[in-house]
Amino acid sequence: MQNNNHIAELWQRLEEEKTVGLVKRLYSSVMDFHIYATFQYPESYFGVAFSFSSDIKIDISNFENLRDLKVLLLDDTSYVNTKLIIIELLHPTSRDIFAILCENLVLSVIQLNTEQKIVHAVIGQLNKWKTLFDKSTSEGLSAEQQQGLFGELTFLRKCLLQHDANPFDVLNTWVGVEAALRDFQCSTWAVEVKTTATNNPQRVAINGERQLDETLLENLFLFHCSVEVSNGNGETLNQIIADIRSLLESNVYALNLFNSKLFEVGYFDGHANKYENRFYKIRSENYYKITDDFPRIKENELRSGVSGVKYDIILAMCDEYLITESQLLSTIQNI
Repeated sequence: MQNNNHIAELWQRLEEEKTVGLVKRLYSSVMDFHIYATFQYPESYFGVAFSFSSDIKIDISNFENLRDLKVLLLDDTSYVNTKLIIIELLHPTSRDIFAILCENLVLSVIQLNTEQKIVHAVIGQLNKWKTLFDKSTSEGLSAEQQQGLFGELTFLRKCLLQHDANPFDVLNTWVGVEAALRDFQCSTWAVEVKTTATNNPQRVAINGERQLDETLLENLFLFHCSVEVSNGNGETLNQIIADIRSLLESNVYALNLFNSKLFEVGYFDGHANKYENRFYKIRSENYYKITDDFPRIKENELRSGVSGVKYDIILAMCDEYLITESQLLSTIQNI
């Protein structure tokens, strides 16, 4: 995995200096806020720290006894009436992915305009990281999760290959990794991806009464990817990920964002051997525009007290709503 980012470079310098104890290095001198790369020697704990006023009260008790992370609240001795919240990685084997997560966290919080907002954003990210690092020690993605991810990556690659597509903006529309309502979404459009490999490939499961409800959108689409699974014919999950990484290699920020999203969905490079013998051969790809009388359940059609609806759609009954790939991509190209 490529992890070429600024915080990783600062960690390397701090590691080479071998100063005993916890040391910090300012991430940037031109920022309005003080953010640091940290390193603790000889324990080899890599970290990131955010400085904020002692008047801002936060509770980090929720982050005690984490398996892979250590969260500290210390005085920032460089400034008066200032605290540091420090997030340290306890196991250097996860250093690459932690560097990517820290870099993306820094890039997201520098957009904020107050220390209080930054601290709240950091706490929110920590709550997400708690779950993610637990996943990293699991047995990997299930067969169903692998198949679903392959379908989403298939669509993501199509978007990235569009002429003049901004990779960073495209990646920000991939929200399925965050358990969002649909897999890809922008302010005016959304795309739900369904990937099937069953004896009845024309039947897709819809999760919830809002998934195919376009009420708040200008355009809502369904991308159906039918695949054949084998042990040697087609493309593996590892291969499509390598291909997308190669598309992004000239854009470090986009590549880091892609790798962190893979982490969020539960794909870890350390598990790659689990996926190398499962190949997906695309049998068919179909695109549908969700509009008018497309067969679905909408939120405003439910009786009071009914929610969490799950149902199946027979796509053979939806041919009149078929559109071409170019029609869909041209609609969403101005991301």
